[in-house]
Amino acid sequence: MGKFHDSIKPAHQDFIKKQHLFFVATAPLSAAGRINLSPKGLDCFRVIDEHRVAYMDLISSGNETSAHTLENGRITFMFCSFEGAPNILRLYGKGFTVLPDSEHWETYTPHFTIYPSTRQIIVANIDLVQTSCGFGVPLFDYVGERDIHFEWAEKKGKEGLDEYIREKNLSSLDGLPTNLGMQQQNHNQ
Repeated sequence: MGKFHDSIKPAHQDFIKKQHLFFVATAPLSAAGRINLSPKGLDCFRVIDEHRVAYMDLISSGNETSAHTLENGRITFMFCSFEGAPNILRLYGKGFTVLPDSEHWETYTPHFTIYPSTRQIIVANIDLVQTSCGFGVPLFDYVGERDIHFEWAEKKGKEGLDEYIREKNLSSLDGLPTNLGMQQQNHNQ
């Protein structure tokens, strides 16, 4: 059965460090809005302290997490073991986006390898941790990371990546602004 904790314990941190994959979920306030659930890899997740986590977010085809956390902050992370003992770990909290030119960028970047395609860092203040059995999660063997994103980003170059962000990352599927969209609006004013 599930167990609840009010902070990220050392055993939780150890479990997180061993995982090659995690999922992040956010949702808009509107019941008609789309729930976002994204898989993440590439060693981009860090536990900052017992109540704070962050992940380095690369440019991709959408930016739902930024839009949803800007609107309401709600965020959930899920880790599950695909090898060894079964376990599922969920982190619940309030998230926010840190952009490259923000005052907090230098606080979080030392925790990560920053790439030319690093779009932002998502930070979350965690107020609830849940573990559950994970008996139904299948076993998988980890083979390695994909390098397709980095090849794509290199071909795009800085100008191409900037254009891609303007085309695909300034608002959510439901039309909510992202932090990048808000930054663009402020820049244009």
